[in-house]
Amino acid sequence: MAFLLKDWPTFAHEHQLPPGGDWAVWLMMGGRGAGKTRAGAEWIRARALGHGWTGEAGPAGRIALVGETYQDVREVMIEGVSGILSVHPKAERPQWNPSRRRLEWRTGAVAQAFSSEDPEALRGPQFDIAWADELAKWRNGEETFDMLQFGLRLGERPRQLVTTTPRAVPLLKRLIDMPGTTMTRAATRANALFLAPGFLERVVARYAGTRLGRQELDGELIEDRPDALWQRGDLDACRIAAAPDHLARIVIAIDPPATATKRSDACGLVVAGLGEDGIAYVLADHSLARARPADWAGRAVALWRHYQADCLVAEVNQGGDMVREVIAAADPGVPVKSVRASRGKYARAEPIALIYEQGRVRHVGAMPALEDEMADFGPGGLTSGRSPDRLDALVWALSELLLSERGTPRLRRL
Repeated sequence: MAFLLKDWPTFAHEHQLPPGGDWAVWLMMGGRGAGKTRAGAEWIRARALGHGWTGEAGPAGRIALVGETYQDVREVMIEGVSGILSVHPKAERPQWNPSRRRLEWRTGAVAQAFSSEDPEALRGPQFDIAWADELAKWRNGEETFDMLQFGLRLGERPRQLVTTTPRAVPLLKRLIDMPGTTMTRAATRANALFLAPGFLERVVARYAGTRLGRQELDGELIEDRPDALWQRGDLDACRIAAAPDHLARIVIAIDPPATATKRSDACGLVVAGLGEDGIAYVLADHSLARARPADWAGRAVALWRHYQADCLVAEVNQGGDMVREVIAAADPGVPVKSVRASRGKYARAEPIALIYEQGRVRHVGAMPALEDEMADFGPGGLTSGRSPDRLDALVWALSELLLSERGTPRLRRL
């Protein structure tokens, strides 16, 4: 068993092995604990010793190890539990000289440690390969990365591995778009076997679906759009674990698609309630992709029953009679309030965004797909060009609860 643990290609995850092709940069983006450090250490070990499973001919001679600080390079990349020294069998282990910041292998390979705090230290040395760890939080990221590129000038095919938890910094976005970059991704769950028992349950329960969780656990690059009506940090700030037991009103808002083809828009289905405190609570996003009318009508009616809602609020621009008819076919006793868009989507959404700024809305739990649309919705719509169906349904629901002249009927218990 001990032998197998040192035989990296045998039990490594696919995302931890070098990709094929003629890449110059292998970018491994992953969540916390996804095995990025182990993959980096094993790649350095294999390249220094000339192991054939990397697809390279012969050992690398000169290696750069770059981290945020020298302490990070030493305590994580070299001496850490998944670091370079740890992954080597004792007979193959390189000699570590902390004062010179050098690792030396019996093959003659030499690795030097560098810090993003001192980009100038990379001016002069030259390398065959490099391992750059947690690049997204380097203090002088652009300058350090550029200096490293000038030093990668040895061997037939200089290569570098970048391991990082994603953050929406310009350097990482530039690296993703750079010619010659090949990317692998992994969520924390991919490495669950090597994590402490209960870690995932505790952490995922708290952060799943939030911006922080998607970044730190799922390894997603989450960006803010500068001209968007909502910012992700503000959405996280209005998140709560549970709604009040009693709500004055509950509505189900529907933004139905005109068709049900593969290219048609989704059907926005959002549930929201109004508290006695005047706060609106977004309870759930149950939107459907490419649903037939019978499907979304059935789902809407089921939600109306489950939440004991007051009514279904349905946009009827795409065919008012059709919307009412398909809901009536699912359950003729469900009250439907038809709403018609007389202004553009952005103009309708602006008053709702202002209500968020005033602190009058809470999100109950995480709704990643809905919040992605909110954080990507600007004057020109979504950057993808698609219709913001989830957001439209949200706008109709909150408009009914907070901008409508209708009174508040009896309290509802969730």
